Amino acid sequence: MDDTTERTLSKVPEVTLIFWVIKIAATTLGETGGDAVSMSMNLGYLVGTAIFAVIFMVAVAAQIKAKGFRPLLYWTTIIATTTVGTTLADFADRSLGIGYAGGASLLFALLLGSLIIWYWSLGTVSVDSIVKPKAEIFYWLTIMFSQTLGTALGDWTADTAGFGYGGSSMIFVLLLVAIVAVYYLTNISSTLLFWMAFILTRPLGATVGDFLDKPINVGGLALSRYFASFALLLFMMTCIFLFEQRAAEKAH
Repeated sequence: MDDTTERTLSKVPEVTLIFWVIKIAATTLGETGGDAVSMSMNLGYLVGTAIFAVIFMVAVAAQIKAKGFRPLLYWTTIIATTTVGTTLADFADRSLGIGYAGGASLLFALLLGSLIIWYWSLGTVSVDSIVKPKAEIFYWLTIMFSQTLGTALGDWTADTAGFGYGGSSMIFVLLLVAIVAVYYLTNISSTLLFWMAFILTRPLGATVGDFLDKPINVGGLALSRYFASFALLLFMMTCIFLFEQRAAEKAH
């Protein structure tokens, strides 16, 4: 590449190993944190969704207003998407009575629609193109749908499909390993593989989160949701402050 090529910094992080480590921790925190509010606090899925939806909208507005990539703000917004995704999926699956399969199907349609409209509108869904508000809105809307879909998928594999929390976690780990192999061994679009991996980290986090805080008689460790959430948040903050994260770059 010509050294004189102009480069624009995205407002989202470069996709590295530490990105995925923090992302999985965030999705797990989303499950334990969402359940802590809706279940442990007995506020219910609808009230929990309303609370986290407000936090999500405030975080996205702050993210869009920011002049560049801010790691702490970015990951705060990611956590907001995972928590609202948890309570929203639980509300759709359980309170609306459409079940895990129905909820997952609806959310997959919304996610696919978001990606299609995003691509049709801007010509790309690549994360290194997140430099303007319109792209950011599509990015965060797509992430919110993917996080919600991931919750429904995790619950479906663990409960309806009968794989349990450990078995479901292993399924999603193997799928992610397969995506990594495809990335290194083929020429398949890295953008497509990114979104596939991004979606699959959510059900992995959902099943790990359930494994941590669900009762022992259903296959969990029965840890306090508050304790698990605090430990995951502490781990995330440690990673964010110890490991430098750079903004993704786009050549043009």
